[in-house]
Amino acid sequence: MSADDYASNARHRWSIASRVLAAVVGGYALTSLLTLAVPLLFSAAGLSQAQALLATTMMSFLVYAGVVMAVLHAPSATWAWTWLAAAAVPPGIVTALLLPEAVQ
Repeated sequence: MSADDYASNARHRWSIASRVLAAVVGGYALTSLLTLAVPLLFSAAGLSQAQALLATTMMSFLVYAGVVMAVLHAPSATWAWTWLAAAAVPPGIVTALLLPEAVQ
C-alpha cells in the first residue's frame, strides 16, 4: 500500500467514527431535546402534562432509531453533524421559550 492509500483509509475510518459518534451522542441529545420540547408544546395546547410526557416518551424510542438511521445513512460525517445541529434548533427554541413558563 502506498502512503495515499493509508491516508485515504485513515480518513475513511475517522469518517465512520465521526458518524457513529454523531449517531450515538448527537442522536441521544437531539432525542432528549425533542422529548423535552414536545410535551411543553402539548401542555401549552391544553393536553395534561402527564399525558404529553407519556406520549412523547413512548415516541422517543422511534425518534432515536430514526435519527440514528438518518445519521448513518448520511453522505458524509459533515452532513450528519450539520443535519443534527439544524434539527436541534427548533426544539431548542421551543424549550427556551416555554420551559421558564412551565417551571413556574
